[in-house]
Amino acid sequence: MYAFFIRTFEGSKTQVELLKEKIRQDGKVLSEEVLKVDSFLNHQIDPVLMQEIGKEFVARFSDQNITKIVTIESSGIAPATMAGLILGVPVVFARKRKSLTLTDHLYSAKVHSFTKNESNDISVSKDFISNEDTVLLIDDFLANGQAALGLIDIAEQAGAKIAGVGIVIEKAFQPGGELIRKAGIRLESLAELQSLQDGKVQFVGEEAF
Repeated sequence: MYAFFIRTFEGSKTQVELLKEKIRQDGKVLSEEVLKVDSFLNHQIDPVLMQEIGKEFVARFSDQNITKIVTIESSGIAPATMAGLILGVPVVFARKRKSLTLTDHLYSAKVHSFTKNESNDISVSKDFISNEDTVLLIDDFLANGQAALGLIDIAEQAGAKIAGVGIVIEKAFQPGGELIRKAGIRLESLAELQSLQDGKVQFVGEEAF
């Protein structure tokens, strides 16, 4: 019932407009480089919004024969799962820490986190990605591009075809987007931040809010 109410009330708005509205209402600008969205994206999850984000990713990559969606734990899992549900394909997430059941037979890459200021080896079992797959890579944020480049590295190790990279929020004032585009990888970012100066959210092509 809740989901039906939201869709009825917000029916005239696109998925991107809903996302931007949510960022403006609930996002918290902590500095000129950091936007906190833990109330709906990467701590507490807004499942209705995630469903709409999943629909948008599927629409943007509808020309690709995607067989797997690959993301990184943990913040990319919610939007990736919604896209996977709509497409009817498995979702694989790269793990940041090894466990007793994930110790070898892995594709691995090193990733540095901008917000946490730490590096991790991310890993995916070789059982779950192969050269027969066409993968869509999805993550919540794109800043310096390290997480996305790590996922690209893993997909290339597997010999998989990369359909592209889907990002919920891109910080266009940081170099990640340019790095991915220069690598020849298709990039689709739903909300592109132009600036976080003076505590205000400004999207690419829009005035500061």
